[in-house]
Amino acid sequence: MASFRKHSNGTWEYRIRYKDPINQKFKEKSKRGFSTKKEAQLAAAETEKRIFNDLELDNHPYYLKNYLQDWLKEYKLGSVRKNTFELHKRNINNHIIPYFKDIDIKDIKPILYQKFINHLCEQKYSKRTIEIIHGTMRNAMEKAVILGKLEKNPCYGIEIKTNKKREYNMEFINSDDIPLFLRVAYEYGYMYYIFFKTLINTGMRKGEAAALQWSDIDLKNKTISISKTLDFKAASKDELFGDPKTYTSKRIITIDQRLVNELHELRKRQNEDKLQLNEIYQHDLNLVFTRKDGSHLPKSSLFNAFVRILNKAGLEKLPIHALRDTHAVLLLESGASMKYVQERLGHKSIQVTSDIYSHISKKIDRDSMNKYEDYISTIME
Repeated sequence: MASFRKHSNGTWEYRIRYKDPINQKFKEKSKRGFSTKKEAQLAAAETEKRIFNDLELDNHPYYLKNYLQDWLKEYKLGSVRKNTFELHKRNINNHIIPYFKDIDIKDIKPILYQKFINHLCEQKYSKRTIEIIHGTMRNAMEKAVILGKLEKNPCYGIEIKTNKKREYNMEFINSDDIPLFLRVAYEYGYMYYIFFKTLINTGMRKGEAAALQWSDIDLKNKTISISKTLDFKAASKDELFGDPKTYTSKRIITIDQRLVNELHELRKRQNEDKLQLNEIYQHDLNLVFTRKDGSHLPKSSLFNAFVRILNKAGLEKLPIHALRDTHAVLLLESGASMKYVQERLGHKSIQVTSDIYSHISKKIDRDSMNKYEDYISTIME
């Protein structure tokens, strides 16, 4: 309970007295210098929140936002993959806390939680995105039940009332423009040229390509093993490599002889850099796509290079991810099955691949039929 006192100089002080549940001793926390009693009361209320949440006292509110941060720190950090931890963190900070704000964890009831899910549906998120956010909250509330903070998990029995598929914004470089793009990329910088060409030839995500090490590439058998992604925000080398986006993202793909020849040339150039820089070169990383000293390519450099190359080539502005879609379109245009595209791109299911590329597949079918009709008409005349 907080008490307040006005000092001779006109300022106010709050004093909070509480009992430590571990050693059963009374403690006090105070602060002075407030211009008004109201200011002191507001500050005291915030301090009480922190004290009572830290001590987990049963007769005081336990705010959902505090519990979720504790859950992340005490039960998820270090026990789940880095990508999974960051996903939980984003869901909590971007969706759950902004909606529930200062609610007590005990006040999360099933109907109230269903309203939260309905709110997400109204924001036109895809069903899968809502399921992922829901998964974070359900997981956290299940632990709250185990810890005795709740009697029942309020997240069970909800309905995701959306059947709308989020429209995938399909962006790619037309096959006729690819030679121009690569020619301009080569003039801009060899490393960017070979990096972007590899994305077009393989459909890898930029993080997967940036994380490639020479031990992942078998030039003799023309294969690339994709087993990790590069964390462009990593603070140290130990944190540089992370798990791929999904379990099915781990895959082995084949490459054509032209790309094999390009990678042979890249390795030759890197060996020259190693001899020239010697100990300055970061040999331990063994990266395929690097700066001159062997360090990884920064995300900002890749982004800026891609924008400038497109601009110089007179092509429309696109995200780097468009090169992954470009590869998929090339596969479909060449007659590859949807199943093959799924496995090569590392999609979790063929349904995901079909949802993304079905309209492209239909366009190819129509174009093929038009060509067939034109051909038949010449024969029948």
